[in-house]
Amino acid sequence: MREPPTGRTRKVHPYAWLWEPLEDDPTFVLRPMFGGRSAYLDGKLMLYFSAGEEPWRGVLVCTDRAHHASLLAEFPALGPHPILPKWLYLPETADRFESVAERLVALARRRDPRLGVEPQAKHRRSRRA
Repeated sequence: MREPPTGRTRKVHPYAWLWEPLEDDPTFVLRPMFGGRSAYLDGKLMLYFSAGEEPWRGVLVCTDRAHHASLLAEFPALGPHPILPKWLYLPETADRFESVAERLVALARRRDPRLGVEPQAKHRRSRRA
């Protein structure tokens, strides 16, 4: 016998509308990471969406430092993340957050070479008897 529904509704991430254009890509993967959602294309970590408290409320652009100057010139609303400075950060409080975030998603979709980092291999702990 099935249990009756609990009445709980599933909470939708406030930035889900941003990764929706990527969902039709066959290589798209969305994974939970540190309380947010990380978007992968072709196995590369491209964008991280976080709806926590500042400085974890916005979009992080996963990129190498060699691409920072170019991306900062094109997107003045970006800046190095205060805790993860290897990635660039678009805070939700930025002017034109929605339009800049949509442009960043479009860059990821087009596989702009400035976006994306290879995820680090997970280290497995050896089990001791």
